[in-house]
Amino acid sequence: MIKIHLFPGQGSQKVGMGKELFSLFPDETALASEILGYSIESLCVEDPQQLLNRTDYTQPALYVVNALSYFQKVKEMGGKPDYVAGHSLGEYNALLAAEVFDFATGLKLVQKRGALMAQAQGGGMAAVLGMPVERIQELLKNPAYASIDVANYNAPEQTVISGPAEAIQKAKADFDAAGAKRYVVLPVSGAFHSRYMQPSQEEFANFLEGFTFGSPSIPVISNVEARPYRLEEVKSNLSKQITSSVRWVETIRLLLEIPEVEFEEVGPGRVLTGLLKQIKG
Repeated sequence: MIKIHLFPGQGSQKVGMGKELFSLFPDETALASEILGYSIESLCVEDPQQLLNRTDYTQPALYVVNALSYFQKVKEMGGKPDYVAGHSLGEYNALLAAEVFDFATGLKLVQKRGALMAQAQGGGMAAVLGMPVERIQELLKNPAYASIDVANYNAPEQTVISGPAEAIQKAKADFDAAGAKRYVVLPVSGAFHSRYMQPSQEEFANFLEGFTFGSPSIPVISNVEARPYRLEEVKSNLSKQITSSVRWVETIRLLLEIPEVEFEEVGPGRVLTGLLKQIKG
């Protein structure tokens, strides 16, 4: 059986996550707190200052909990998975699993990514449910919505769009009228995975130049390309990911072409398990 680990991204965070893991990995927990300048365990388990849903805190928190979940899973399995993929932020955990960088390096990257994305203001995102992506793309051809991009291709009938907050709010009536089962405006401050993140992408690209990465030891399927990473693409993919769509449907369909696969979501929640069921149909 071919084992595939999937790592979740933003939206999977919840207070109490990782509670059982921090004591099992005291060295990694201490290192993470040292890098971040605050107690990662307190943030994840108690969230006393209610910061966990702020992207500059969400991203490091999820990265650490995903990583500790993975370390524990490898101990239990007695080996590594055959393939890995991660949704948006989760891609950093996939690259960690493939030994492209170590735990500390990944956390520094995620900390910077979260800080840059937190600077984005005036943007919005919405999840469109129960509408085929082709119909969504057709609606977005309307000049009134030329400012909106597709952020996440999550499932055949679950797509996230991104753009100026006013345009995202305004589009609700048209999507509802066109037959969307639900149009959910997401609680975010920025238009993530869209053209509006270009300044963050450029700054992050410069930041990445200070790092050296290794070749993936197991295949990592890229959000940007929906195909396995190559060493020479690590820096460009990680910077492009900030503005590019998350091609999750294509990623999963590529992995489903492998005979006898077994998927496991590694990290808090079951968001990706639900999407997998929808993609499988």
